Amino acid sequence: MARSGSFWQQRLFAFRDAGRGVAFLIRGEAHARIHLLATLIVLGLGLWLGLPLTDWLALILAVGLVWVAEAVNSAIEATVDLVSPDWHPLAGKAKDIAAGAVLLAALCAASVGVLVFGPHFF
Repeated sequence: MARSGSFWQQRLFAFRDAGRGVAFLIRGEAHARIHLLATLIVLGLGLWLGLPLTDWLALILAVGLVWVAEAVNSAIEATVDLVSPDWHPLAGKAKDIAAGAVLLAALCAASVGVLVFGPHFF
């Protein structure tokens, strides 16, 4: 639905809606809260170790990938639940693939974490 208002008011509405989506994600999804804890640990370790810029870039991209995958997964699950409230094999397949994307992103992020933090601890 189109909103009335100036160009800048419309952008403000879009940012507000996106922020509300992030809040829904964190409040409504247990795995998002686990990702939040992991993100805070990674940021804390990075600050404590005084990581160089290149390590920060790798960590930010890896953490961001996990957050994006989790958000898309949650959106897909909500949409599938809306359009297919009863169990259907294709609905289950869509949800499993979306969850698999989060798993792949998390494994990639964990690999980046080992490469970045490993030399500091081993």
